[in-house]
Amino acid sequence: MILPQLLWRFAHHRDDAEFYRMQAVDAIRWLQAQGIPRRPGCLALDLGCGHGIFGGELSRLGVRVVYADEANGLMPEIQGSPFRPVNLDRDDLAPLGRHDLVVCSNVLEHLAKPNRFLSRAHEILTDDGVLYLSWTNWLSPWGGHEFSPWHYLGTSLGPAIYDRLGSRPRFHHPHRNLFPTYIGRVLAHIRSDTQLELVAAAPRYFTEFSGLMSVPLLREFLAWNCALLLRRRG
Repeated sequence: MILPQLLWRFAHHRDDAEFYRMQAVDAIRWLQAQGIPRRPGCLALDLGCGHGIFGGELSRLGVRVVYADEANGLMPEIQGSPFRPVNLDRDDLAPLGRHDLVVCSNVLEHLAKPNRFLSRAHEILTDDGVLYLSWTNWLSPWGGHEFSPWHYLGTSLGPAIYDRLGSRPRFHHPHRNLFPTYIGRVLAHIRSDTQLELVAAAPRYFTEFSGLMSVPLLREFLAWNCALLLRRRG
């Protein structure tokens, strides 16, 4: 369980590069337990990569990584890596190519059209490729990101109270760059309207309690971040 370490790191250093590196290393550990990556030198896409920390950790394992996001903000040490500009709410995915592993970490809750992405994600997977999808669902303790826990009062009242309290300036704005998502709805959409099937699911920061993901109401509140491993149907 990495949650206590992450909470300590955030309390003392906020969300610095090491905070995200810890997340990536722990997520890769979970993927390896699922047998991912399957072979040396496989091709991965770090989709919505930000600074490329997750992909950078994969590359340390010998994985060939392509990075993609709206703008290139890669860390200096990987600036020369292959990069593809993409807007997941607007652009076609096919030009990104097909990959053995696609990582989409902490991106889904920032998409205005998450179902559009999910319905097309199979286009960027090889026949035996897998998608690692993780995001912070709205009803989790961190669902409002920096204005948590006020998000429990709604998308209007919660941020307004946070602002009135004179806390740190707020980067996230509901329905602008942060959108309420729900684990149950995402799973239902995957089952009914995508070419993907579920391989494994777990609360990202305490994967030992994967059984929580089978309890509909509790998972919405107790899973700080939902991690899914998906593959192409058939």
